[in-house]
Amino acid sequence: MGYVDPTPIQLRTIPLGLAGKDIIGSAQTGTGKTAAFALPILSHLNGHGNLRVLVLEPTRELASQVETAFRDYSRFTDLKTTVIYGGCGYSQQERSLREADIVVATPGRLIDHIQRRTIDLRCVNHLVLDEADRMLDMGFMPDVKRIIEACPKKRQTLLFSATMPPEISDLSRWAMHQPEVIEIGHRRSPAETITHAMYPVASEQKTALLLEMMERLNYDSLLVFTRTKHKADRIAQLLKRNGHAVAVLHSNRTQREREQALRGFRDGRFEVMVATDIAARGLDVESITHVINYDIPQHPEDYVHRIGRTGRAEATGDAITLCAAEDWVYMKAIEKFIARQIERKTLENFDYVNPPSLDRHVAKPPPRSGGHRGQGGGYGGNRQGGGGRNFRPNRNQGGGQGEHRSYNQPRRDSHYSAPSGPANEPIRGAGHRQTSEPQVERASERAPQGHGGPAPKPWQRGNNNNRRGNRTRPWENKGGS
Repeated sequence: MGYVDPTPIQLRTIPLGLAGKDIIGSAQTGTGKTAAFALPILSHLNGHGNLRVLVLEPTRELASQVETAFRDYSRFTDLKTTVIYGGCGYSQQERSLREADIVVATPGRLIDHIQRRTIDLRCVNHLVLDEADRMLDMGFMPDVKRIIEACPKKRQTLLFSATMPPEISDLSRWAMHQPEVIEIGHRRSPAETITHAMYPVASEQKTALLLEMMERLNYDSLLVFTRTKHKADRIAQLLKRNGHAVAVLHSNRTQREREQALRGFRDGRFEVMVATDIAARGLDVESITHVINYDIPQHPEDYVHRIGRTGRAEATGDAITLCAAEDWVYMKAIEKFIARQIERKTLENFDYVNPPSLDRHVAKPPPRSGGHRGQGGGYGGNRQGGGGRNFRPNRNQGGGQGEHRSYNQPRRDSHYSAPSGPANEPIRGAGHRQTSEPQVERASERAPQGHGGPAPKPWQRGNNNNRRGNRTRPWENKGGS
């Protein structure tokens, strides 16, 4: 397998794994966690039998990668390993589950097999929760807990994660028995062998800067991260038109397309891969020398995982980030998260439309125009763009919370009483036809209690259907028919 010296995580984890201890392992990405839990587990298995090992992974790519590692490590044994994930049929997976010693699975598809009763977890002796923080981010924790409950209570549990949020700590206290905690390096810090650089650029020049940068970089394999699937496809097509061999990886690709892209990227047929954050966790390609963040991740943890695709196994690597003005707030959050300032650079002889400032800050957006908005439903009032009618400024619309007023009128105190005057005086405002006839307000449009008196009852006001002007209650007809 090419191993000469163990990595720090392997050096501390393998002896505890051989002793059958529960382990919580936290280390920077790319430090060999797969071998750290796979090798001691294989040492406990004595030949082919029933299902004894279950490994949970958050994505198909990671599950396939870990299954390949188990096959390689157990090459000269009769142990059988299978992988199950979504996106393909059940029949072939059901056949492989009947004779599997080791199952590597994603939580969603494993729950499907449990419900179909095509897998029995009552004999599992070794449970591995790999990239647990990623499974938490993807919303798999309820499924993970159901899977843990289906396994025997007497087992060895190994939990590995690049970061350790509080939810994972709570899970470990519930699912593990006196675990040994192993931390290699700072949880938030990327590998020390990675060089960071940030290039400020206008949004409209990002693509041009990327193309120019790729012409000047001396890279073996390059990984470009975008925020959306649509942008990944667009960038990949652009790079292909400029003569680059490009693979694309995102969740809209079929399983076969994903496998072909990863295989071609590892084999060197594709020199560039454009991907979303689906490739940010656990993607193990040894020859990646550069990672470019075309879009800055919105979560600082994702930055650490993205750039962890390079500089793996103590190799050197370069992490480059293209930063537009609107991304500056994310960049500052990343620097705070990793506790270091990323070097600002500019590309020499590149035709910048607006020369970037290397110490730029984004101003806060201006406040919205318009008056105070009432809470709840109802009319738009004096709010710009609210739609609806301009009522008297001392009325609250939409449930009576919040005051509507125009900027050209003084603010009224809470004890304000309605001014005297004709009750049917027309209200002149935008969207109203001015007429000389008095306008009759509905009861729901009159001022509430405390702002000019209570609204009148229907029988206390004029009504077009009642020529007498003052209606009486139906049960108060005095001698009338």
